Amino acid sequence: MKNVSENGYLDMELLRFTTAGSVDDGKSTLIGRLLYDSKSIFEDQYEAIKVSSERRGETGVNLALLTDGLRAEREQGITIDVAYRYFATPKRKFIIADTPGHIQYTRNMVTGASTANLAVILVDARKGVVEQTKRHAFISSLLGIPHLVICINKMDLLEYDQQVFERIKKEFQAFASKLKVQDIQFVPISALKGDNVVEKSQNMPWYGGPTLMYLLETIHIGSDLNLVDCRFPVQYVIRPQSDEYHDYRGYAGRVAGGIFKPGDHVMVLPSGFTSRIKAIDGPDGPVKEAFTPMSVTIRLEDELDISRGDMLVRVNNVPEVSQDIDMMICWMNPVKLKSNGKYSIRHTTREARCVIKNILYKVDVNTLHRIQEDKEVGMNDIARISLRTTVPLFFDKYQINRHTGSVILIDEGTNETVGAGMII
Repeated sequence: MKNVSENGYLDMELLRFTTAGSVDDGKSTLIGRLLYDSKSIFEDQYEAIKVSSERRGETGVNLALLTDGLRAEREQGITIDVAYRYFATPKRKFIIADTPGHIQYTRNMVTGASTANLAVILVDARKGVVEQTKRHAFISSLLGIPHLVICINKMDLLEYDQQVFERIKKEFQAFASKLKVQDIQFVPISALKGDNVVEKSQNMPWYGGPTLMYLLETIHIGSDLNLVDCRFPVQYVIRPQSDEYHDYRGYAGRVAGGIFKPGDHVMVLPSGFTSRIKAIDGPDGPVKEAFTPMSVTIRLEDELDISRGDMLVRVNNVPEVSQDIDMMICWMNPVKLKSNGKYSIRHTTREARCVIKNILYKVDVNTLHRIQEDKEVGMNDIARISLRTTVPLFFDKYQINRHTGSVILIDEGTNETVGAGMII
């Protein structure tokens, strides 16, 4: 691989994607194959997993060992934690979140998929669409992931039968018709043999679509960002108070939506005071415009009382401001969600306390039906709840903006993250 700057990798578009599927569907093997066939691993890494494979008595090189980093994962041949891998091709940079397949690790899948542009869901061609396939597709839809690629894996074990592929595709499409997903693609693959992963398969001439790598490199993600609704949660106030920057007052944070430019008329929430943007500073100096997901420091023409948790917005485009919030929640803790229970809540850079007012229903992920008679929400359950916060939050619906439409709930006693919520 050439020098990073020579290839311009630093300036290329970044695609975040997650892999999901049931146990032993071949997620880690697929990622290993992607990395190996795209020449994204070093020789010493390959030699290390080759030695590990031989030590374990396996024939051939087990590419899954590239991502299964925990000892328990290697011993059991499964993924337990979310494993992140970074690689680049001449066309795009990638961050992969390899998420677990077991039902008890669904919460890890939520963590890994929360920032993804695309989800690769693996289906074992021998088993077809199973409960975990539906669960992961539903969670991907719930998390607002705009693109799904359904990889029907292990086609080599069924002699690359086109009828198997078409049957599973039809079965998934019937389920997905109930989901809110903009774009679904289907690719028949063999992660073990490399068919249709990076190179076009010679064993499936009946498949005329793109390979998985071609999809990852070319799928359009520019329009997935919200560049209309300007949202800038303030994370930190910068006051150097040095001789050189005696009067400097900047508000640092990450743009959560829209485009900010010097001269823009902005409003500060919750105070409602207005001002104009004097300048925007990036890591390398002043910038002409800031958009999601850039981290910048915004300076205003007026000296206003602004602190962490406040938000800069456009005067004529304000988010919802309320203490009463409805949301879908993925519960992540062994201790059940308590009706009337009190939790800490974090939304963008704002922290508050909240009380659970009502548990409206749980969702059956197989049928997507609402379960209204059973309102006990345990670990890995998905439910709709309403809560009230101690201070107003400034939010958009999750479908409009994933940054300003998401929250996490924290147990005040243990400081554990117990739930991830999507505001509806």
